[in-house]
Amino acid sequence: MRRLIVNADDFGLTEGVNRGITEGHERGIVTSATLMACGKRFDQATSLAKALPRLSVGCHVVLVDGQPMAKPPEILSLLVADSCSFQEKLMAFAARAASGKLDESQIEVEISAQIGTLQAAGVPVSHLDSHKHTHMFPVVLRALLRAAKKWGVRAVRNPFEPLVFAKLGRWKRQFQLRMMNRFRRNFRHALDEAGIAAPDGCIGIAVTGGLDQDAFRQLIESLPEGTWEFVSHPGYNDRELDQVKTRLRQSREIELGILTSEASKEVLQREQVQLISYRDL
Repeated sequence: MRRLIVNADDFGLTEGVNRGITEGHERGIVTSATLMACGKRFDQATSLAKALPRLSVGCHVVLVDGQPMAKPPEILSLLVADSCSFQEKLMAFAARAASGKLDESQIEVEISAQIGTLQAAGVPVSHLDSHKHTHMFPVVLRALLRAAKKWGVRAVRNPFEPLVFAKLGRWKRQFQLRMMNRFRRNFRHALDEAGIAAPDGCIGIAVTGGLDQDAFRQLIESLPEGTWEFVSHPGYNDRELDQVKTRLRQSREIELGILTSEASKEVLQREQVQLISYRDL
């Protein structure tokens, strides 16, 4: 049996992203979404989430390229020196993680603040993932799993994509996938020990920003047995998005078209891939 969660990241980022995720769910194959507590359009996203009872909504944990929800003195190891902002670049964050400069307890404080913000707004948090997949780093994963158990969150994204799909992405993405892969075994072991559910892995990461209909077809036709998550970023490339630091602009509208296309629905049906949400885990 092959099961697929289609998750839309960045819920709450902009009005156009919120609209794209809503349309991807109502007219397409999006079954889940992850909401950014620090998103500019957080309030709108929470209202939409409450009006979409079939959409499974999780927390898109932001520890890089964003603003914290916890008080800055409580999370100093996560902040750029003399500022109230996270590191902008993933590589800078990775270097701090590798050198032991990130305080695990402070990471837990920040993740708890973000989950708490969603729950205080009336959003039942079904699962967790992270902006730029920072929870692949062991120091973040340990903190995230403790926060998940504390707040009653039962599922977490498994951010590792089978290397067979790397060829669909650009060389930089292929390199990143191979670098991420070395954390895979310990990641699954940590989830099992914590009793937290997760899919068998992700698809779509290698082609983020470059997805087309043919690549989606290849991903589904090559999907292994098990439960998988397709990582997507639907939305509209509008003026508000111009004010956001992101490389994903026009690609959001392209992805929305793919997620709502009859061709995508047909390949899922033909390949007998069952759509589920994170709640179904």
